[in-house]
Amino acid sequence: MIRVEQLHKRFTTGRGRKARTVAAVAGVDFTAADGAITALLGPNGAGKTTTLRVAAGLIEPDGGRVSVDGIDVAASPRAALARMGVLSDARGLYPRLTARENIVYYGRLQGMAREAAEARAQALATLLEMKALLERRTEGFSQGERMKTALARALVHDPANIVLDEPTNGLDVLATRALREALLALRSEQRKCIVFSTHVMQEVSRLADRVVLVAHGRTLAEGTVPELCALAGESDFEEAFVKLAFTPEERGAPGDAGWAGRGGAR
Repeated sequence: MIRVEQLHKRFTTGRGRKARTVAAVAGVDFTAADGAITALLGPNGAGKTTTLRVAAGLIEPDGGRVSVDGIDVAASPRAALARMGVLSDARGLYPRLTARENIVYYGRLQGMAREAAEARAQALATLLEMKALLERRTEGFSQGERMKTALARALVHDPANIVLDEPTNGLDVLATRALREALLALRSEQRKCIVFSTHVMQEVSRLADRVVLVAHGRTLAEGTVPELCALAGESDFEEAFVKLAFTPEERGAPGDAGWAGRGGAR
């Protein structure tokens, strides 16, 4: 389980008189349960990536707390990260290594014996349908092939929690479908806690058990797709998202009850 509690993070841009502080995250709060897929949904610049970077221990929060299976990420980053598999937007693979070598190397970094890492790489190749890629160098891989290898690398130590930042970014239809099937299997068959960020409605509708709607750096609403539609008074999820995530001024519409009703369906 991943718990994010009133997370805050600010960044300073520019220097001297041009310096200004930007609140990237200003009150994100949600719980991602085991055996479920939780989507962090919001427009670009909403604070999704910053939230997941804090959760992954890559940056420290200015306020609030992230815990993984009860372990505080800021206080005990090694223990927390041992229980997480993280797939960031930058899927940096070692180009001169084969897919297998990339996966096994990461397993060794996680403290696995070589034999265990090798066996795990083989099992993940079956799960992710990438056996044909194992002995190829990752240099020249397509986006879909890189995604599969990076996901296998993130899962090599069999973490209970999986964090993915816009995992389908740049993928074609078949690669997106393969990723979706893998995540559903990890949720249903292995009871993993999966959190992914996106701004794509279709991904949320097809994957998410629960949706955390984020805009302007804070959690606006949380619930299932039907619950969020009901909250916004809309039958179409895209319309509900627009109504809940944007002010009337931002969407060029007069004020309405939907905007005032944000924050419900938790």
